[in-house]
Amino acid sequence: MKGVFKAVLLFIFLSLLSSAAYAQTKLLRFPDIHGDKVVFTYAGDLWIASSNGGTATRLTAHPGVEVFAKFSPDGKYIAFTGQYDGDEQVYVIPVTGGEPKQLTYYPARGPLTPRWGYDQQVYGWTRDGKSVLFRSSRDSWTLGVSNLYTVPATGGAAEKLPIPETGAGDYSPDGNKVVYSPRFRDFRPEKRYGGGQANDLFIFDLKTYNVQKIAGDPRADRDPMWIGHTIFYNSDRDGHFNLYAYDTTTAKTTQITTNKKWDVRWPSSDNEGHIVYELSGELQILDTKSRKSTPISITVPDDGLWKRPSRINAAQYMEDYSLSPKGERALFCARGDIFTSPIEKGSTRNLTHSSSAHDKFPRWSPDGSKIVFISDKTGEEQVYIIAQDGSTPAEQMTTEHKVMLYEPEWSSDGSRIAYSDKDGKLYILTVADKKVTEIADSSRGQIRDYNWSPRGNFLAFSMAGSNNQSVIYIWSGNDNKLHKVTDSMFNSTNPAWEPQGNYVYYL
Repeated sequence: MKGVFKAVLLFIFLSLLSSAAYAQTKLLRFPDIHGDKVVFTYAGDLWIASSNGGTATRLTAHPGVEVFAKFSPDGKYIAFTGQYDGDEQVYVIPVTGGEPKQLTYYPARGPLTPRWGYDQQVYGWTRDGKSVLFRSSRDSWTLGVSNLYTVPATGGAAEKLPIPETGAGDYSPDGNKVVYSPRFRDFRPEKRYGGGQANDLFIFDLKTYNVQKIAGDPRADRDPMWIGHTIFYNSDRDGHFNLYAYDTTTAKTTQITTNKKWDVRWPSSDNEGHIVYELSGELQILDTKSRKSTPISITVPDDGLWKRPSRINAAQYMEDYSLSPKGERALFCARGDIFTSPIEKGSTRNLTHSSSAHDKFPRWSPDGSKIVFISDKTGEEQVYIIAQDGSTPAEQMTTEHKVMLYEPEWSSDGSRIAYSDKDGKLYILTVADKKVTEIADSSRGQIRDYNWSPRGNFLAFSMAGSNNQSVIYIWSGNDNKLHKVTDSMFNSTNPAWEPQGNYVYYL
């Protein structure tokens, strides 16, 4: 029995070791599918793997980013957007790997800030496989305004599609029409946006130039993929991005996926019967006939350079700074941690060491013994206090907030702390008992210019009224009452106390 028991334990141990060594790799992005292969971006490089999962093979290794890989219709080549030579251009590479061939040469607008995405963004191929379809801002003076182009896979001049303004697009099966979104908002951070800039989808006839709107909804409809008589697309109309299908013969729309936790991201099709998409950093494949999604487990055997210990110059990432009350040490936050550094002698101290949290807005107490700051280490931003020498762990002072918080400011006697939130509320925290009192709620904008009186018994700040003009208010700690002190007909901001505390100056 002992031998059997040991054998079972050894099998379990080896199984766990094997699963740990070949665990599903996260953060697989911008996938595409063709037959039994999927291609995707991981850590800025292109990788290819079986559509059944398994170990991926690297296709590119350039320091720049390679994104939006798309298989050619015959599956022999992959087009992509690459940041070679300091620019973003369209490239094509054999599916087996090799030296990328550059197809476009017009200078890109980029690299751009994240909300603008990438220029020369590849969306696919023409149905005959002779040209690559991509989006570019080359003919626009304005960021966010772009057009679709094709460029021959063998090289040559790019040709603009006759559509006034375009974001994503895909050809109909016969190649005579294009389904597209007029706006390019693919990298915008807003969720559930339903304003006038939300993406809609249209069908453009390349012969007659007729335009037909489909799938109209106040929220975004994007990432169109045309398979047979059905246009699949991505929309967050139910609160999360999910896949929908629009039947071009009946004009009927059907919801395909119903994810309630994670958004469907970057779906791409083989234009035949399968769609691959990102969900929670992993890949799933949708069979468009059965309408069923199957997760695939892929391991990327990279060398893990991104997770090796390294030294970072925090001075390049400073967010806030101040001097201690006696001017002996400097206080600042950088890369999510709180530091103090000596002006002359001593060592720099990392007070929080919280790699998994964003610590910000540190402020010295009037006597210099403590530091108050905001942190999201619990998942929501709360107020914390820590000893200035880091000798004791930080103490959590609030628990009730579920919104972004702003600068905590000590009263001069150190008994109270004022801070605000993004919803326009202003709070007073009593340090001794951790009691939080809401003293103001702005219906228009936020309150960010609060200022304690020299004796710490009054707090001055400005708050916008119904006419959008800011008014100076003073809160009294003696009776917990709010006093309006300037005329609402004029815009008054930035109150500051004179040293004796008898007058308030303001703009």
